[in-house]
Amino acid sequence: MVQIVYKYLKNRKDVMIIKLTQAHILGAFISYLVGVFIVPFVIEFSQKEGLVDLPNERKIHKLPISRLGGIAIWSSAMITFLFLVLLSYYPYGSLLSGILLGGSLMFLLGLIDDIYNLDAKFKLVIQLTVATIVYLLGVQIDTIFNPFGGGAVNLGIFSYPITILWIVGISNAVNFIDGVDGLAGSVITVSSITLALISVAMTPAQPITALIAFILAGSMLAFLTFNFNPAKIFMGDSGALFSGFLLATLSIAGVMKGAALAVLLPFLVLAVPIIDITFSSIRRILKGKSPFVADAEHIHHKLLKAGLSQKKTVAVLTFCAIFGGALATYFTGTLKNYFIYIAILLLIMITLSIISLKTKPEPIEPHKDSD
Repeated sequence: MVQIVYKYLKNRKDVMIIKLTQAHILGAFISYLVGVFIVPFVIEFSQKEGLVDLPNERKIHKLPISRLGGIAIWSSAMITFLFLVLLSYYPYGSLLSGILLGGSLMFLLGLIDDIYNLDAKFKLVIQLTVATIVYLLGVQIDTIFNPFGGGAVNLGIFSYPITILWIVGISNAVNFIDGVDGLAGSVITVSSITLALISVAMTPAQPITALIAFILAGSMLAFLTFNFNPAKIFMGDSGALFSGFLLATLSIAGVMKGAALAVLLPFLVLAVPIIDITFSSIRRILKGKSPFVADAEHIHHKLLKAGLSQKKTVAVLTFCAIFGGALATYFTGTLKNYFIYIAILLLIMITLSIISLKTKPEPIEPHKDSD
């Protein structure tokens, strides 16, 4: 029966309700609604099963907090995508399959880590394996356009290590900044919306990449509804690795495939997590420590030590993410007038919010034990 319906839908595109290329905003809206519906159930389940982050002398929160936010983020994103596929058609291709499969595997790895606290080296091996699978399915940085002229440069044998480094690096970079209520979610939301706008502005456009990015933004906004300080739920490694993986692979599929300046755009879009993981890794290596060993010296920790509250810290780093996204979108040309005005308005609003916030400085300890 399923095969009959499948063949019918495949051959009768005239009966489709919508096209995926027209479903971007709808995808964000649906994923938000699904996420808002799912999160309370995840919180209740976590409390019932004891899958919570317990307070202690190192933690900011005073009550047990669910650490399984990734379940809601992944579920709302996947349910929304499947729903839109049923309304339209499935965009065949190993590239999309690689992104969805790899994202789900990263989510599963993070979920197991949230429950059983896996060894850092073991997690890295699994991440490298997932990235390799995705690479073999076509998510590859195989060509880099020289932004200073000279045309394209074929990476050849260097394509694999550069792609793996990008995917694993960005996935962990997003996980690293998840140390303050609302921070990672805010940066992910800004970055995913920016990637979506760039994907539709590029020539040729990448509508499927834009759709997944908008769906991720909707899922993350739903999560943020319960994650802003004081948080009722944490993203956990499952949510951070899943979101970071999607940002990494979507930037490859939707941005780096363009020409010239496009190769630099992901570095602007993902500036906050890239800068944080770069300096964190260098600092730890210079101290003779593993770059995967958690500490309390990330950018958000330094802002907290400087006297900023959690809310102000989130506002400042979100400000930076919006600024980077505004520059990236501006350089695409197509949306420069549209996005730059919105970005300026958002920056002004955030600046006024920072000035108006009069909360007391909060403890500087991260809200979880590991990166």
